[in-house]
Amino acid sequence: MKQQVSILGCGWLGMPLARTLIQEGFQVLGSTTTPSKLSELESLGIRPFLIDIHKEDQLHSSSFLSSDILIIAITSKSIEDFQLLIDSIAVSPVKRVLFVSSTSVYPMCNGVVTEQTKTLDTPLARIEHLFLSQKSFETSILRFGGLFGATRQPVNFIRGKVVAHPEGYINFIHQEDGIAIILKMIQMNRWSQILNVCSDSHPKRRDFYIRLTQKAGVPTPVFDESTPCLYKIVDSQKLKTFLDYQFKYGDLMTI
Repeated sequence: MKQQVSILGCGWLGMPLARTLIQEGFQVLGSTTTPSKLSELESLGIRPFLIDIHKEDQLHSSSFLSSDILIIAITSKSIEDFQLLIDSIAVSPVKRVLFVSSTSVYPMCNGVVTEQTKTLDTPLARIEHLFLSQKSFETSILRFGGLFGATRQPVNFIRGKVVAHPEGYINFIHQEDGIAIILKMIQMNRWSQILNVCSDSHPKRRDFYIRLTQKAGVPTPVFDESTPCLYKIVDSQKLKTFLDYQFKYGDLMTI
């Protein structure tokens, strides 16, 4: 029997992740908040569900939480809604949760941050704590840097904008690396971890965007030289050791 995985949020990351899991032999249940997207999910071999975590009845009235593994890849920062979700997970067959979080939980400390670094008191950090404090299921937290790849290209992040903190550093992760890391965690059955997910290289914002615009043949961005140099460098060595993983897009200056 195929192992079953539920993905809450089949969007820019969740959709290609679902396709990869299906190719690897998993049965995938996927959710969306858009009714018109249900047929698209089904056409890809994903068992589709209309799930909005703000609407508790949608979780209780479906079999979406019937999988052993739940991957959460939504952008909501509502503590109240996540508490409702956690309550539903606690009484479901789900035993392992993988929560896609963000390195935004770390402060701009003008230095290196690791999984041991004290996080900011933000809604996202509080949601992480809610999951980690649960005893009825295991949770792993993946703190992703800025995601790029496919239709989301970094050159578009700055189009028509003034780039602040030009002497700060980039913390990015390619979509393909993100998906490969999630797949490897499931295949290796490694849980109850907090892991940073950022590429090896951390070029300065100025160097990175000048290089990127030159390669794309578009005008060099305008940099705000008046902004203070605020940054953090996110260290992912724990992930590389824990999963024996090498990034496909480790050198951001060559993308």
